[in-house]
Amino acid sequence: MTDLASDRRALASVATQFFVNGAVFASFIPRLPEIRDRIDISIGTLGLLMTLSSAAGLIGSLSVTRLTERLGTRRLIMVGGFLLVATVPVIGLATHPLVFVLAMGTMSTLDVLVDVPMNMQGSWLSARRSAPVMNRLHGLWSLGTVVGGLSASQIAGAGISLTTHLFGAAAVLLLALVFVARGLLRQDESPVPHDDDVDTEAPGRVTGSRVALVMLAIAGGFGVAMEMTSSDWAAFRLTDDFGAAAGLAGLAYVANTAGMTTGRFAGDAVLARIGARRMLDGALVLTAIGLATAAFVPSKLAVIVGYVLAGMGIATLLPRLYDDAVKLPGRAGAGVGALTAGIRVSALATPLIVGSLAASSLSVGAATAFVTLPSVAGFALVAARNRRMLSPRTAPVLPR
Repeated sequence: MTDLASDRRALASVATQFFVNGAVFASFIPRLPEIRDRIDISIGTLGLLMTLSSAAGLIGSLSVTRLTERLGTRRLIMVGGFLLVATVPVIGLATHPLVFVLAMGTMSTLDVLVDVPMNMQGSWLSARRSAPVMNRLHGLWSLGTVVGGLSASQIAGAGISLTTHLFGAAAVLLLALVFVARGLLRQDESPVPHDDDVDTEAPGRVTGSRVALVMLAIAGGFGVAMEMTSSDWAAFRLTDDFGAAAGLAGLAYVANTAGMTTGRFAGDAVLARIGARRMLDGALVLTAIGLATAAFVPSKLAVIVGYVLAGMGIATLLPRLYDDAVKLPGRAGAGVGALTAGIRVSALATPLIVGSLAASSLSVGAATAFVTLPSVAGFALVAARNRRMLSPRTAPVLPR
């Protein structure tokens, strides 16, 4: 098989893995209100359990660099992917908070161990092509969330049990992993030697790889706070604030992921046309408008439209960070490890804050806005700080 044919097959496998990872969590997130009622906890307790689960993801972030060096990206994707999907049915069996938090914690750890190597392979393959593909790969992750979320909403509306649903979803996803394993790159690229004078971007160009690691972590934290809150709590916005039924409430989650999917599939073309800086500015404005609409406008239709706009805005933020992280000089996976560490730390605090606020006198919409709108401002400040560090000599030549 020629190198070109091998790369095409590898890209198809990586793309499928992105889809699978998105579908894994989307298979049960739209049914979280039902899971909450099944294990008989309050929305505040659910936020606490989700926070504890996210803490396990830090284990993956701290160990992923060493595991990548020891196992290689292909083997780590194969083993981690199988175990990740195999954990899905446990959510369907959970009738006690302890089972739920253990299953979610295991999934959070495994998610990092798959997320890092699949992004590494995706970035390597993107660099070999004439046009970038990282946004579209993340678009396939979002497409997985749309398919998984829409299926979950329809299945819930049809009255099919959570256990039956998740066992069936896991069986389908395991079949997809057979295809993934056959085509992945078998040889990892050598890491770029460390150089403290190398310029990188996160999001923007930061002089010094140590500063870049910190910027990646901070930006990743803000980015995931926006993405996580607007997806995980979308259904609760309609159920708790408007009294919507499960089938309709799940559509708020689908709306957000549909907007994100659209933004990611269009992101590479927009990047080539207007450049990274203007795309980032536009994305942050669209995100702020969408999140504010979803949080404060007292209309179910407006909430759904707001989540679509927010998804489109958030879409290109994390793909760019992942691509920058893979290219950061130093140990294999170190940049992505720093990024995922920032993401996981943020994921620890976000559910707890939103859940606690939603359990108070605030509406779910106001609780989500308390987290997401400052995160938009924080991400913009990080980007602005990095721009001030640019000099005419080091400024990137943006495509037009």
